[in-house]
Parts: sequence; C-alpha cells; structure tokens
Amino acid sequence: MSRQTALSTIGPVSSPILNIATYRFVPLDDLPTLRQHLFGLAETLGLKGTVLLAEEGINLCLAGPEPGVRTWLAEVRRDARFADLPAKESWSASLPFQRLKVKIKRELIRMNMPTVRPAAGRAPAVAATTLARWIEQGHDDTGRLIKLLDTRNGFEVDEGAFAGAVDWRLHKFSDFPAALAAHRAEFDGHTVVSYCTGGIRCEKAALVMQDLGLDHSYQLEGGILKYFEDTQGRAPGWQGKCFVFDERVGLDTALHG
Repeated sequence: MSRQTALSTIGPVSSPILNIATYRFVPLDDLPTLRQHLFGLAETLGLKGTVLLAEEGINLCLAGPEPGVRTWLAEVRRDARFADLPAKESWSASLPFQRLKVKIKRELIRMNMPTVRPAAGRAPAVAATTLARWIEQGHDDTGRLIKLLDTRNGFEVDEGAFAGAVDWRLHKFSDFPAALAAHRAEFDGHTVVSYCTGGIRCEKAALVMQDLGLDHSYQLEGGILKYFEDTQGRAPGWQGKCFVFDERVGLDTALHG
C-alpha cells in the first residue's frame, strides 16, 4: 500500500476533524504578543487544543476543521522562526479537545536542567524508516545492538511501547536525568535510541545522553507519531497504542483513535 493510499484511509472523508501536533526549539523573546496573536487566530478559526510557548520555543496540539487548521498553520509558518514547521497529522470524527489554551511556560517540557538548550544545537536523530530497519535486522548499520529508551511517564507506556524498550516507570519527565545517570553503564556497547510521543521529550533526553558520554545515542525524529506515519502503519517492533493527551486517549499504528 502506498503512503498516499494509507493516509487516505484515515482522511477527511469519514473523519472531518484534522489534528496536528508539532514543536520547535527556537529562541522566543516576544511571548505575550505571540500568545495573543496565536490565540486570536485559532479562536477565529474555531480550533481547540493547547499551544505552549516558552523562551525555548513552541509546542502544540490543535484540532479543528481542515481548512481552519491549515490556515492557522500557514499563518504560523509566515514567521521566519517557524518556517517549514513540521506537523504530524491525524484525523478524528469529532474534536478531541474541549477548550483552546495558549500558555506561556518556563519550559516547554520541564526537565529542570537550564544547561540543556536544544535551540543551541540538536543531538543526533534517527529517521523513523531507519529505526524500523534497525529493529527488523536486530542491530544498527554498523552491527551494534540497539536499546530503545522510553522517555514517557509510566502510564503512557502502559498504553503501548516498543517491545523490549527500557522503561523506568517515570512519574514525570524531570525524573529522567537522575534515572539515566543511575543506569548509565547499562548502555555501554549499545546504540541507544530515545523516544516519546512527538519528539520533544526524546530531543531533550538525547542531549542529556550525549552529555553523559553516550556517543552512540540518538533521538527518534518526530517520535512515535512520526514512526507510525512514515512506516505507513506497519510500525515494526511496536506493541499496543500510543497514548495521547486528549479525548482519544490512544492512537493505533494507523493513527486511528
């Protein structure tokens, strides 16, 4: 099945609501003005969901009729800081959010490590299709064994995860650095790939892994949702659903709620 055909099975014909999830680490210094602009535009277009703004960037999950979502996203991309902002898409029969919220926060995703600054430079990333190949062949392209590291909270992992992934039953993401430091030696000799729902947590996690000297470590580009999309729902190694923070609760590998 081609990617176009696969995506059409979950498209707007039977599911009129377009859901988007995206983020970008980029320095922002006009947060109140930006918040007012993004909220006003989303409200006018009838969108629901959450947009988080911080000095380190933007993180969002929004939903609404397709024309409104695409208009909002196009307007955001007119800002040079968000040009070519990627968006992971899924469809639903109804709005999975009750309200529209645009918030200013200290961190997009709280880690309590001010020295971890993704906007200053990203850790290495592995594409979804490459990880799928590694999982199927049992090692990376150099022959190193792989360890998948789940950076999500325990209740999210319970909904679904990669088979055999490391799961520290985190209660909150800020627990990750201490857990990694305690288990650092377990990753020696392996290629480590951190992953999360949409990429934002595993991007920060990968920087911490690099700081601890895990040279053969990566983040999964775009997270689980991108993995489902780019593998056309095949998702080698995945078991269960992907937990999402809206009324759908979990998405299967075809991005159905």
